[in-house]
Amino acid sequence: MTTNLKQLEASYTPLIGYAEAWELQKAYVKQIDKEERRETLLLLQHPPTYTVGSQRHPEHLLYSDEQLAEEGIQVFHIDRGGDITYHGPGQLVGYPLLYLDAAGLDLHGYLRQLEQIIIDWLAGYGIQGGRKPEYTGVWVGNAKLAAIGVKFNKCRTRRGFVTSHGFALNLKAGIGEEGFRGIVPCGIQEYDVTSFTDLTGIHLSVRQAAEELIPYFCRSFGFEAADLTNLFEHPTDADEQGGHKQ
Repeated sequence: MTTNLKQLEASYTPLIGYAEAWELQKAYVKQIDKEERRETLLLLQHPPTYTVGSQRHPEHLLYSDEQLAEEGIQVFHIDRGGDITYHGPGQLVGYPLLYLDAAGLDLHGYLRQLEQIIIDWLAGYGIQGGRKPEYTGVWVGNAKLAAIGVKFNKCRTRRGFVTSHGFALNLKAGIGEEGFRGIVPCGIQEYDVTSFTDLTGIHLSVRQAAEELIPYFCRSFGFEAADLTNLFEHPTDADEQGGHKQ
């Protein structure tokens, strides 16, 4: 049976340095622009890292150079939108590298689509995720569970854009205190950061969350169901604890 659905290249990496992943994104964006590579979803974890987006508020980095060294946290000034955020073990990072045709392009709609994927996934666990009109990301009550910051790379060979950067979904208990305490997350002072385990008591591995999110992503963006057979080549995550739905 023929299908009009697109094919997605998806991968999961348990741990990859930020600089390496950033260079990988840039290389893949060029290949997708030239139609030398399928649209791609990179799912991964980073070692402790702060990334500073285009808004550039240095006062939102609270740690000194000495504290950063002591905590083993690297800082990168990058080309996505938004302010400062944290990446680290126990957080699922997703970098969708997708071609968006110039015809009918809705950049804000793309951000809402990423949010909705996570909101729909949370609903499977009985969690009511939502949005705040003044901010991007996914919220549960007044706590931020997932941050979103993207870049739209203008194509050189066709009319449209290829996306890069993406979302960061907090899974591990206590990640708000562990990684976010050295910054004002996304420049937002009045609200807290939370995690999936803090909300549910379920210890879900990053790998399992990645596997569960992929079908939601494929349905949302019109891709064929991804073949997960060889996607998870690594037998365990550093944080592999198992998990289940209540």
